[in-house]
Amino acid sequence: MAIIINLDVMMAKRKMSLNELSERVGITLSNLSILKNGKAKAIRFETLNAICKALDCKPGDIIDYTE
Repeated sequence: MAIIINLDVMMAKRKMSLNELSERVGITLSNLSILKNGKAKAIRFETLNAICKALDCKPGDIIDYTE
């Protein structure tokens, strides 16, 4: 089981930098970087909601699952 985070793909589509997303979502650059690089072990729904709102996307656009 592997959960893939495609945050960098959505950021590129929206032409948004990590700094800008961090400011809009209200989380630190380091925490956002951990999430973007797939090193995070969990994400709060509140954070996921804020990221989706900032990137104008759905959770399925940034989170993928492969076996």
